[in-house]
Amino acid sequence: MQIFRQTFKPFNTFYRSFHVSKMAPVAVGDKMPSVELFENNPGTKVNISELCAGKKVVIFGVPGAFTPGCSKTHLPGYVSRAEEIKGKGIDEIVCVSVNDPFVMEAWGQNQNADNKVRMLADTCAELTKALELDLDLSAVLGSVRCKRFSMLVEDGTVAKLNVEPDGTGLTCSLAEN
Repeated sequence: MQIFRQTFKPFNTFYRSFHVSKMAPVAVGDKMPSVELFENNPGTKVNISELCAGKKVVIFGVPGAFTPGCSKTHLPGYVSRAEEIKGKGIDEIVCVSVNDPFVMEAWGQNQNADNKVRMLADTCAELTKALELDLDLSAVLGSVRCKRFSMLVEDGTVAKLNVEPDGTGLTCSLAEN
């Protein structure tokens, strides 16, 4: 086995230097799907397509509320830069996660997101699946979750899109991008 590893090590290194991942089916130029999300409680429905109509909206998705990367980096970046982002003509900043609306509300309060970032629950992953940004994290988080992404939506149409290559990393979908 050792001879095999030594013989093919250069090829293994070459192969591992390429990262191939599925491209996000949602693409620049696509219309936002008409999907109901929830804000603060199950009685407050927000249709994401209607929310984006006639506005410039930054939407970012995270795998889970209160998870380390989401709570230490991703959401805080948008909260701290909300004024700067909105100063560039953005009408709304929206965080979406496959969680219940009570968890999203509590997470928003915990992160001081009020009046900065709207916290919307994609309870059954309907938006996540419609955008084909679903990621099976059942073994770790108990269910299908949302890949980490960010997008700029202008009048209901995706104008810019960043999807983390592995679905969970913290690079292209951060607030500074």
